Amino acid sequence: MYKLIAFDAYGTLFDVYSMGQLAEELFPGHGQAFALMWRDRQIEYTRLVTMSDPNPGGSKHYLPFWELTIRSLRYVCKRMGLDLTAQNEARLMDQYAKLTGFEDSLDVLKAIKEKGIATAILSNGSREMLATVVQSNGLDPFLDKVVTIEDVRLFKTAPQAYELLLKAFPVQKKDVLFVSSNAWDALAAKWYGFDVFWVNRLGHPFEEIGEKPNFEGKSLSEVLEVI
Repeated sequence: MYKLIAFDAYGTLFDVYSMGQLAEELFPGHGQAFALMWRDRQIEYTRLVTMSDPNPGGSKHYLPFWELTIRSLRYVCKRMGLDLTAQNEARLMDQYAKLTGFEDSLDVLKAIKEKGIATAILSNGSREMLATVVQSNGLDPFLDKVVTIEDVRLFKTAPQAYELLLKAFPVQKKDVLFVSSNAWDALAAKWYGFDVFWVNRLGHPFEEIGEKPNFEGKSLSEVLEVI
C-alpha cells in the first residue's frame, strides 16, 4: 500500500522527555517541569522563525535546530530561576545529542525494511545532530535516508518541509505514510496530503482543528499492523 514510511525523529523515534532524569539530577525537584518547558520552548522557537518569514527560499530568521535547542534551554533556566553553569549546559546538550530511542524504534524500522518498504526520517533536526542520534541508537542500517529541513530553512509545519520527502524519493503523496507522536506534526502532514499514523503514547485527545489522522496507536509497533 505504501512505498515510503517516514518518521518524525524527536518524540517519535527518540524520547525527548528522557531528559527529565538528568534535569532532575541537576535541578532537584524541577526535572519533569523543566523537560516539558524546554521542549515547548524549542518548538515555539521553530514556529516563530518560520511564521515570521515564510519565504520559499528560507526564513531570514533561520537558526539550526541545535542552536534553537541551546537557546531554549537557556531561556527555560532563566524562566525557572535555575542556575545553568557551562558544565551543566554541556551535559544537557550532550545528553540531547544522544537521546535514547523508544524500545520499539529499532524493531519497527527493521520489520519495515524486511517488507521491502523504504524508510526515512523527516525532522527539524540539523544534519549533524540527526546523524549522531541515529548512529548512537544503531538505526543506520534500517533507514534509507535522513531528511532534514535544513535544505529549505523552514521548520515543520511549513509545507515545504513535508515536500522534501517527495524530492528525496520517487514517490507521490499517496505513497507515503507519515508517522509522528506530535499531534501538530501529524495534523500538518495530513493537511499536506500524506496518510498519517499518530503515535499517541499518552492517550491525549487529538487537536480540535484539521482532519484526524488515518491511524492512531499507543506505540510505534502498531504501525506494522497497518502496512
